[in-house]
Amino acid sequence: MPTDPKVLAVIPARWASSRFPGKPLVLIKGKPMVQWVYEQASQAKTVSEVIVATDDTRILDTVNGFGGRAVMTAIEHESGTDRIAEVAQDRDFEIIVNVQGDEPLIPPENIDKVVRPLLDGASESIVTLRILITTQEELQNRNITKVVVDHFNSALYFSKAPIPWDRDGWGSTANSSFDPSQSFWYKHIGLYAYRKSFLMQYGGLPESRLEKLEKLEQLRILESGYKIKVVETELDSIGVDCEADLTLIANRLATVLP
Repeated sequence: MPTDPKVLAVIPARWASSRFPGKPLVLIKGKPMVQWVYEQASQAKTVSEVIVATDDTRILDTVNGFGGRAVMTAIEHESGTDRIAEVAQDRDFEIIVNVQGDEPLIPPENIDKVVRPLLDGASESIVTLRILITTQEELQNRNITKVVVDHFNSALYFSKAPIPWDRDGWGSTANSSFDPSQSFWYKHIGLYAYRKSFLMQYGGLPESRLEKLEKLEQLRILESGYKIKVVETELDSIGVDCEADLTLIANRLATVLP
């Protein structure tokens, strides 16, 4: 990792989950998932320190056990963003990266992609990622968040719906004209880099109407008048939402590990 002290990567890892309790400690090829995420984040060239923010001593002990660094945070946080803000508030870093704790194969290059614009002086205080949607199934999948950007790659809107809607092309038959070779629909990848100054304000932003409707936290930022820069990547990442997703991870690892 670099010696530049500006960038802190925080991995929120809570024990409770309605669909998958104890998910951070599930074993993948003999290592807990949180360790996979920690090791991937540690490979990012722009990151100088990685911390796991947890609410459970089992996760804390596991991270300390494999040589990582973890801190205890309040149990009552409603979001991972609130949890990383607690970790960041008393630490001397200018940029904070929110690394999802359920993406064991997150590409370190993607972390560098969200950090780089802030290091280079971008006017936005938040940066995230998008990747081209290449299949009709992805576009229609309600578990996949889509994003639309302006000419300056700032987010216009996020939704689980297939946005933008091709009114004339699709007509009454949804996606009848979808052409992967000409697609300009994008999936949002939930990796964020923040200027610390903005992150400290985030908790005071009111929950927005759009956020409540779409169940997407990032809409609070847009509806409050802030811009989110959205960088394109070609590297996707698999999130583990349920036990069935572990098969996808195992299949991916089989292609890259001996």
